Formats: sequence, C-alpha cells, structure tokens
Amino acid sequence: MRILLSNDDGIFARGLRTLRQALLDAGHHVSTVAPDREQSASSHSITLERPLRIREHGNGEWAVDGTPTDCVLVAVNGLLPERPELVVSGINHGPNMGEDVTYSGTVAAAFEAHILGIPSVATSMKDRDGGDYEAAGRFVARLVQDVERWSGDGRGILNVNFPAGPGSAWGDARITRLGTRRYSDELIEKEDPRGRKYYWIGGAEPTWEGNPDTDFAVVNGGAVSMTPLNLELTDERALEALSTWNIGRVTS
Repeated sequence: MRILLSNDDGIFARGLRTLRQALLDAGHHVSTVAPDREQSASSHSITLERPLRIREHGNGEWAVDGTPTDCVLVAVNGLLPERPELVVSGINHGPNMGEDVTYSGTVAAAFEAHILGIPSVATSMKDRDGGDYEAAGRFVARLVQDVERWSGDGRGILNVNFPAGPGSAWGDARITRLGTRRYSDELIEKEDPRGRKYYWIGGAEPTWEGNPDTDFAVVNGGAVSMTPLNLELTDERALEALSTWNIGRVTS
C-alpha cells in the first residue's frame, strides 16, 4: 500500500521514525512528508503568507518548514509522484483525545487527508517519553489494511490513542467515542529583563469525564482507543429547532 506518513513533532521525532520503520517492515511503500520542526497544537492551519521550503532527505523523505496540513497538501498535490492510498499521522508524543483533537496538528494531518478524499489514521501515545512506540508501530502496521477496507467512501478518519506501559500489558483495542476534557488552563504572566510582560498559556495536565466507552476512559484503563472521526460539523439537532423560527424576510 502507498502510505503518506506525517506528524506534528517533526521529521526526526521518535514516534514518526519508529512508525515509519514498522510500516516498511510490513511491506508498505512509505513516503514521509513531515514538518522540519515541532508543530504541536498547530491545529488545521495552512501557510499562506510566505512560500514553503522543502528539503529532500532521500529514501522517500521530505521536511517542510510548515504545518502538518501543509505537509499533506504539498505531498498530495504534486510532491509525490503517485497519490497515496492512505495517510498516517504520528505517532504523536502525547495523547490526542476529546476536544483536544481540534488543537492537534497530528489529527489535522488526518483531517486534511479526509478533505482530499484519502482515508487516514491519526496515532498518539499517552506516555510521551516512556511509551512503547515499537508496539504501537506494529499495531498500526497491522491496522492500516483494515482502515482502507472500512473507509468505503475513501474519507474515513480513525483516531488511535495508545496507553502507558509496555505493549504486552495493553488491553484489547476498543472502538470509542470522544470524551470531554475538563479544562484547567491558565494564563501565566511573567516579565522579561527589560521589564516587558509576556505570557504563557499553561495549566495542569488535563482531566477527563465521560462514559466507559470514551477514548480517555479506555486509554486510562490500559487499552488502545480507536475513535472514528468526521468533519461534518453541522448540528443536526439544532437544524430541527431552528426550522421553527419565524425569521421572516431579511430586509423589510
């Protein structure tokens, strides 16, 4: 299978390097187009105000001085000689669950593939430093064939999160829904040596709430979470309610 691999931690990140090797070992044709530096929390942004610089590293790898979305765009729209059959993003250093998928550059690469009509998988590791990336890579290498078959319309998105601990201790993978993040962010004000104020957006590690079938509950319970995503943002319940409004003419 022709796979485009990207991420938001940068082309030299451990998660991406490990996943690339696992996909190659499984016999897939892998092209890597990833940011040349960390682009965490870049969300679904694209670079419009300047040209992009692309550096070829050889062996089907390119580094882009842009976002994960930029990487998928340039790869599909001309950089690669053939259109990929699947886009895989990650393995991210840290989880992407609940509402955090809207901030994630890792998930954004999968979203862009969806827009371009290519099925995609976003992959993330709960334990940033001590996670079993090798086990996760092998899991994804086995999973990709199923994703291609599942994505009948060619636009399926699967968001996969791996728990902490060794892969041998993980529970069976489960299909989940997104949980709800309980926010504890804060604005931290500091002062530089010249007396000018600057700010950090910070806070404690997120906590979550939701039913046992949510991504955070499954991952915190030691199993692999697989959540199908969709970019259809229309609120169907609100459509019915709004249809009863007596708005009348826009102009009188």
